[in-house]
Amino acid sequence: MTRRRAPRVLAVVAGLVVVAFLALAGAGLVVVRRPLPNHDGTATLVGLDREVTVRRDARGVPAIRAGTATDLFRAQGYVDAQDRFFQMDLRRHIASGRLAELVGDDPDAIASDTVMRTLGLRRVAVAEWAQIDGTTRGYLQAYADGVNAYLATRGPDGLAVEYTVLGTRADVGEPAPWDPVDSLAWLKAVAWELRSNDRDELARVQVYDAIRDVARTEQIFPPGSASPPIVAGEARPAAMTTRVTLDPGAAAAARSAQQALDAVPDLVGRGEGIGSNSWVLSGAHTASGAPLLANDPHLALAAPGVWSQVALRCAPVTAGCPFDVAGFSFAGFPGVIIGHNPHLAWGLTTMGADTSDFFLERLDPGSGTYQRDGAQIALESRTETIEVAGGEPVALEVTSTVHGPIVSDVLDPLWGAPVPPGGWGTGAVALSWSGLEPGRSAQAVFAMDTAADAADVREAAALFDAPAQNIVFATVDGHIGYQAPGRIPIRRVITDGPVPSDGTWPRPGWDSRYDWQGWVAPEDLPARLDPPEGFIVAANQAVTAPGTGPFIARDWDYGYRAARIRQVLTAQIAAARPIDVASAQTLQMDARTALVDALVPALLAVSVDDAFTRQAVDLLRGWDGQMTADSPAAAYLAAVWDVLLADTFHDDLPQSQWPDGGDRWYAVVDGLLGESDSPWWDDRTTVSVVESRDEVLERALTQARVRLTVALGKDPSGWRWGRLHRVALHHPVLGGGAAPWPVTMLVNPAPVPVDGGGSIVEATAWDASSDSFEVVSGPSMRMVCDLADWDASTWVNATGTSGHPASRHYTDQLADWVAGRQEPWPFSEDAVTAATRATLVLRPPA
Repeated sequence: MTRRRAPRVLAVVAGLVVVAFLALAGAGLVVVRRPLPNHDGTATLVGLDREVTVRRDARGVPAIRAGTATDLFRAQGYVDAQDRFFQMDLRRHIASGRLAELVGDDPDAIASDTVMRTLGLRRVAVAEWAQIDGTTRGYLQAYADGVNAYLATRGPDGLAVEYTVLGTRADVGEPAPWDPVDSLAWLKAVAWELRSNDRDELARVQVYDAIRDVARTEQIFPPGSASPPIVAGEARPAAMTTRVTLDPGAAAAARSAQQALDAVPDLVGRGEGIGSNSWVLSGAHTASGAPLLANDPHLALAAPGVWSQVALRCAPVTAGCPFDVAGFSFAGFPGVIIGHNPHLAWGLTTMGADTSDFFLERLDPGSGTYQRDGAQIALESRTETIEVAGGEPVALEVTSTVHGPIVSDVLDPLWGAPVPPGGWGTGAVALSWSGLEPGRSAQAVFAMDTAADAADVREAAALFDAPAQNIVFATVDGHIGYQAPGRIPIRRVITDGPVPSDGTWPRPGWDSRYDWQGWVAPEDLPARLDPPEGFIVAANQAVTAPGTGPFIARDWDYGYRAARIRQVLTAQIAAARPIDVASAQTLQMDARTALVDALVPALLAVSVDDAFTRQAVDLLRGWDGQMTADSPAAAYLAAVWDVLLADTFHDDLPQSQWPDGGDRWYAVVDGLLGESDSPWWDDRTTVSVVESRDEVLERALTQARVRLTVALGKDPSGWRWGRLHRVALHHPVLGGGAAPWPVTMLVNPAPVPVDGGGSIVEATAWDASSDSFEVVSGPSMRMVCDLADWDASTWVNATGTSGHPASRHYTDQLADWVAGRQEPWPFSEDAVTAATRATLVLRPPA
C-alpha cells in the first residue's frame, strides 16, 4: 500500500514561510544561530545535588557523568532540551493529539489530532504514570526537571528557529513545561507505529472486495519465509477456517479505518520498509574471541533523525546509581534504548508480533448501542476538545466498544451504512491494541540499561509491554542470546466462524468467541541462549515455526534480509574467516537483492526481439545482484520491477493496495513466476486479449528500457542506480517543499545517492506505488559492539546529534552513513577523555 516518505507534519506552510523568509533574510545568521546552545563552560542547573560534567566529542555526542541517578537524568533532560527541544515538543504534541496547538489551523494537523485523541495515547500514558514503580517515576521527573530548567533560560526564539517561523502564522506562545507523562506518551507513540499487522488486516478486506476470491486474495498475502525462524522448531499445521464471509460494506469500513490511521504523521516510520537487522555471534567465530553484536533499525529518515546518541555514567556506580551505559536514545525519554553497558550489549528489531485486531461492529446509531452475542450494549463515549492556535476549537466525540475505540468513522462517518440481516457490521471498525492498556515499558528501558546477563534480560523483557521488539544480546563472559518480549494477545482457535481467527482478517465484534482471551505469559515467550551454530540472526523474520509455542503472528517479514545475513555469516564461518568489526560493517552495507535469484533468471529466459531492449537486458547477464549506486544493472532491474508490479496488479487492485515493492511482493511474484497462466498476469483492461507471464515480463523489460532512456540517457552502460535512488532528508515541518528555497536548503540536506533498496540488508527502501525511486526508509543508525574491547565498537547516526539546522552537528554524520563508515565509540574513561572536545559543567545553585 502507499506509504508516505517521511514524517512530514505540515503540507501548508507557504503562507507563513514567506513572512519568515523576509525575517530571516533581514536578520541573517542571528536568527538561525540564536538557538545554538553552549557546549563549553559552566551553567547552573536547579535541582542538582552535586556537580555534573557533560563532555562532547568531535561530533557533539554527549557523555554525561553524575554522582546520583536523579542528577544523571536531570542532566540528560537539560542536554536533550539544548539539542532537540523542538523535536521533543513536536513529538509530544503529535502523541497527545495537540498538534494544531503548535502549528495552527492546518487541516492535516487537525486530522492527526482527531485520530490521536480517538486512540487516547496520552490518556493511557497518564494511567501508566500511576502504574510504574516509584524509582522510574523519579527518573522521569528528574528528566522533566532538567528539560524545564533549560526552558527557563530561553524564550521560544532561543530554543529553536522553528518557533520563529511558526510564530509568523499563529501565536504559539511559550512552550509548556515538560511533564513526565510527555515522555510516556512519546514512548507509547513509538509503540503505536511499530505495533503489528493491522494494515494487512485492512488490506485483505480491500483486496478481497476488489476480486471476490479468497484463494487469490491469499496469494497476495502468502505464507512462508526465505529464512529459518529465529527460534528453531518443526512447523505444525494449525486448525483454522479458510472461509471468508464479508458483505461489501466491510470494505468501506476498512477504507475509512485506513484513512484514519494514515492521518497520523510518521513519527518513526511505517510500511513494509520498516524493520531492522540484528545479529550476534559467539566468540568462537570472531577475531577477538569475544561475542560481536550488530544492529541497524530501519525507520523513517528525516532531519533531524530519530535517534540521539548519549553516554550516561554514574561516578561511582552504586546500587543507588547503577548506570554506566552508552547508546542510542529518544530525545524526550531518559535512558538508552539500544546500546551497551560494561557487562552486556543489546540490539532491537521489530518483532512483528500481532498485537492488534480490528473488530467490525454492528451498530444501532439510533439507540447508541452495538450488538454483542445477540444483546444490545451501550456504546461508551467521551468528548474531547482540540485547541487550534489561531483558530476555533474543534469538538470531538470519541466512541468505543468493549474492543476499543471506533476508528472507522473518525474522518469519514459511516454510521448510516446499513447492516444486512445476518451480515457484517459495516458502520464501524473498533481497534483492539495491546498498547491501549497501561503498561510498564518505561521500567523496561532502565532494566535493560543495567542488565548484566540473560536472566536480567528476561526480567526486563517481562516489563516490555509495547512495542514487542526482538532483543538480541551478548555478555562479556561469552554468552549470546535472544529474548522475545511484549504483551501478546491469546486468540481462541475458531474453525466454524466467518473468517480465520488468527488475527489476519478483521473479526466479527458481535461474536464474543473472537474476543482476546488474555495475554501470553512472559515465561512462555520464545528465547534462545548459546545456540549450537554460534550465531543468532533477528531481522524481522518469523520468530517461531508455524504451530510451535504460543501463537505470535502469521504476517511476518518474509526473511530475505535474514536469509542473506545467514548466508554471508555461514560462508565466513565455513571458510574459517574470523568475523571482526570491519566485516560486520561490510555486511551491514550488503546491497544484494533477492530479485536476482528468481526474477532475473525468469527475465533472461524471455525472448526479446527488439535489439534496443536487448541492449539493456544484457546488463542483467552475469550481474551479481548488488544494488550499488554506481550500477547500471541495478537501475534497470529497479525500473523493470516497478513496471512489472504496475502491469500485473494495478488493473486488479484498488489504488490504496497497489504494490509498494516490499518483501511481501517479492514473495508474491516468486509464487506467480511458476504459474505462467495465472489470472494475475492478465491485464483486465485489454478485454479481447489474455496476457501470460512471459508477455508481461517482456513488456516490463521493454517499458523499463524506454523509461530509463528518458531519465538517464540512451546508452545503458551510463545508467547509474544512484541517480534515481537518493536519500532526501526532510524537516518534518519546514521541509515539505512549500517554503522558499533558502529555508528549504537550511533545513533539508541535499539529496545523496545511496546503495541498496527494499528487502536488502542495506535496506534503503523505495515505494514502487509512487513515481519515484527516492528512499522512504532506511537504517536510522548502525552500530557494531565488540565485547572484547568496548572502545573498539563503532556507531553512526543517519544525521547528527543536533536538531538545530544551523549547527555543524545537524548532519555531520550523514556522509559517513551514506558511505558505510562508522565512527569510534569511546566508552572507557580514558577513551572518553581523549575524545572530548568540549566540556560543560552543570552546577547546583550556590
